[in-house]
Amino acid sequence: MKVLMLNPPFLYKFSRTSRSPAISRGGCIYFPIWMAYATGVLEKEGHEVKLLDCPASGMKLGEVFEIARSWRPDLIVADTVTASFNNDVKVVDALKEAAPDAFTLMVGTHVSALPEESLRTSAKIDAVARGEYDFIVRDLASAIEKKKPLESVRGIVFRGKNGAIRENPLMPPIETPGLDAMPFVSEVYARHLNIRDYFYPSVLYPQITIITARGCRNMCTFCVWPQTLTGRAYRARSVKNVVDEFEWISRNLPHVKDIMIEDDTLTQDKKRTIELCREILERGLKITWTCNARADIDLEAMQWMKKAGCRLMCVGFESADQEILKNIKKGTRIEKIEEFMIDSKKAGLLVHGCFMLGNRGETKETIKKTVEWAKKLSPDTAQFFPLMVYPGTEAFKWATENRFLATANWDEWLTSEGTHNTILNTDKLTAKELVEACDQARREFYMRPEYIASRVGLILTHPREAPRLMKGGKTFLKYLLGINPLKKAAAGKQAA
Repeated sequence: MKVLMLNPPFLYKFSRTSRSPAISRGGCIYFPIWMAYATGVLEKEGHEVKLLDCPASGMKLGEVFEIARSWRPDLIVADTVTASFNNDVKVVDALKEAAPDAFTLMVGTHVSALPEESLRTSAKIDAVARGEYDFIVRDLASAIEKKKPLESVRGIVFRGKNGAIRENPLMPPIETPGLDAMPFVSEVYARHLNIRDYFYPSVLYPQITIITARGCRNMCTFCVWPQTLTGRAYRARSVKNVVDEFEWISRNLPHVKDIMIEDDTLTQDKKRTIELCREILERGLKITWTCNARADIDLEAMQWMKKAGCRLMCVGFESADQEILKNIKKGTRIEKIEEFMIDSKKAGLLVHGCFMLGNRGETKETIKKTVEWAKKLSPDTAQFFPLMVYPGTEAFKWATENRFLATANWDEWLTSEGTHNTILNTDKLTAKELVEACDQARREFYMRPEYIASRVGLILTHPREAPRLMKGGKTFLKYLLGINPLKKAAAGKQAA
């Protein structure tokens, strides 16, 4: 059967797959990771699939409409997130007009958190998926093709024959054998997407993003994937399977300069991390890779990572205040983070540090403390963002219960330009104060003479870093200087 997998048209370069979806001032745009994995599963089952990533390619609704009208898919799967939900419903409505016989399924973090509410938004949404949906779309396609009852498809919420909403049991988490049996997502990218459309400021360009494990054992209150999509249960691909994909990328995509491992935390299993590094070294692979890590990884593991080609770790430091770290269930200590930064430099690994302002207990004083601490830690790059809360997370529940949300309109999770819109007014800080604090923090961190000198030094000693620093820095510098490079994106809304 024909399946249209759609990252719906919206704002150009809107990074729908990122954990906090928006247009990035630094130009970051994620691969449609989860849509691509599901595409591979469908193709393996023999289905004919088109994967369209409209925000990355610039494809407009009219073009998608014509594809749906002429190709006549049997199943349309549309990704959605909180900030683009209202837009995405309009897209599904339009495509149902183009292909009235198609079954429409919406997937992603937002509908997973609010399935019934989402389904009631439009009669043209036939079902929504809860949780990771690779096998949900596989089973749904099979049920539609074989005319089986929808009650047989685990993980969906749908309308019964009498119009009543039915909620099926959840799809069990995909364990190691199932993960290993999936086609490599890099192969799916190569067939369906232009790899050069995707960019992470901290990763060498061009890059490929893969997932080696799903689920996160850590309990951070703000993180949306484990609380709405992948769950807390940690499930990993075998080391052999992961390195087989590294080899495939090395052979078939030689222009790729970096592999981004987008697991919530690659390093949450130290033993597996070292085994992965050993396997890379034993095969003699000369690859470069980047990963998400936690500040509790030790020097031994980092040294193995460096030997095996790791160049950078993305790490959430969040706050310099231990009480705030406790409030958000971060599970790290200030002194351990400081030790981690010392060890990362010993190991020769770059670090991208993430700092989040506005969590429970935040004040103007703790913000100042965090900014000074960020400069002391001095990661190679840093991001400062106000807390963004999403349905399904503990952070959203906290904000809702305390009436801290300035709006209940999902559209207002973004500014008119498509960047994050802070909608949190806490008992200590207003949304305006949080935005201003983050702006000031970025200026203080990046405009330090010693930091600028270190970037020049990095380019001179490591020329391969130059393209990504210049590509991301060009856009970000305009922002720091008060020049707005995002107006074009704001004017380019792609959906009616």
